[in-house]
Amino acid sequence: MPKIHLTTFIAAPPERVFDLTRNIGLHKISLKNTNEEAIAGVTSGPIGLDETVTWRARHIGKNRTMQVKITKMESPKSFTDEQLKGDFVYFRHEHHFKPIENGTLMIDMLDFKTPYGVIGSIFNRLYLTGYLEKFLVQRNLVVKQYAETEKWRALLM
Repeated sequence: MPKIHLTTFIAAPPERVFDLTRNIGLHKISLKNTNEEAIAGVTSGPIGLDETVTWRARHIGKNRTMQVKITKMESPKSFTDEQLKGDFVYFRHEHHFKPIENGTLMIDMLDFKTPYGVIGSIFNRLYLTGYLEKFLVQRNLVVKQYAETEKWRALLM
């Protein structure tokens, strides 16, 4: 099963980074190029424990829908979202926020499994893992940009 592990340094307190990462509006801003839209469940503001959001977006040449649920949360240390409905056989994304002297280490751990057996495994190795990692890096850069400037106030105040 493919795994992605990213660490991003953000010069902001963990509480701010935690709240920005859970914010539906910031998720949409960070992924404009895929036309991410929250169409059901929590569609604005922060998402919380046991809440769901259904996303519609264009990925890999096709409009896709994915429903995720926040299955674990320990504010402001971590939360986990897992796919309930969508294209993956399995999709689990852990978000961790580790305070350090001058900010926060934001750690993403994403595990996923696609259908189609051997063909799916080959697709994962050749393309999908890199695509998803780029997707997360792009999102994390926007979280960083908002957290480290006054932009965060527009979403969290």
